[in-house]
Amino acid sequence: MKKTLALLLALMMCLVAFTACGGDDESSTASTESKADSTSTDASAESKADIADAGWTYIENNGKIVVGLDDTFAPMGFRDEANNLVGFDIDLANAVGEVLGVSVEFKPIDWNAKEMELSEKKIDCIWNGMSATPARQESMALTNKYLNNRIVIMTLNGDVKVASAADLANYKIGTQTDSAALEVIEANEAYASYKDNITTYPTYDEAILDMETGRIDCIVVDEVLGEYKNSKRETKLVLCEYDFGDDFYAIGCRKEDTDVAAKINEAIATLIENGKAAEISNKWFGKDIVINQGYDK
Repeated sequence: MKKTLALLLALMMCLVAFTACGGDDESSTASTESKADSTSTDASAESKADIADAGWTYIENNGKIVVGLDDTFAPMGFRDEANNLVGFDIDLANAVGEVLGVSVEFKPIDWNAKEMELSEKKIDCIWNGMSATPARQESMALTNKYLNNRIVIMTLNGDVKVASAADLANYKIGTQTDSAALEVIEANEAYASYKDNITTYPTYDEAILDMETGRIDCIVVDEVLGEYKNSKRETKLVLCEYDFGDDFYAIGCRKEDTDVAAKINEAIATLIENGKAAEISNKWFGKDIVINQGYDK
């Protein structure tokens, strides 16, 4: 009898122990599944947050596109007498915003720090007569070329004669810091002959002032800017014979924001088709020089 009771007690203890172990396994499994579900949910939330914080979705969620510009670069973007931002790029960007259904906020920036402003999301794009250089094609998502410009040499002194880049060795040259003009004169094969003659300025206005006082003989400048300056001057800037060739403008977006660049391309194509782009161009340049051209041409 005692042996029978002892066996029954031992059997019951084994059953209790087995049940307890089974419960732990179920609890552990449930806990693991719960953690997995939580991790999956977190990852999904992070993925959605990444999408919402990038590209065109980011701009749509904000309801605006923030444009970085140099507000002294007439006629692309500059201040009028009432201190309002005006210019060709201002009008074109606003028209693009209307097509895309977002407002446009213009933010003057230090042109030398434009890439940093873009990468830190202080702006969504750089839109202000920015040249589509090979280096920028590598570092940014550029739109198609939207305007055809040239890099030219202009002077106030009729005795300044530049028939080739090598002739610049005879003159004191001014241009803007971190500009496409500076890049092309540095890239020219004759650069070594005139490199010590170059003075750079924060703005072209300052360069022109120095040319007026005789500190420099000529400026290397975007033709659209030089011609606009001439339209406001009594004493005209004179084009020299030699120029550095075409200088196409593009809008720069963050490298990963290719969808933003594509949206802007589509909007500009619409504005060309409906005639609005030509209207804006004629207002500022007296002719239609707006294009929507890829980089294979």
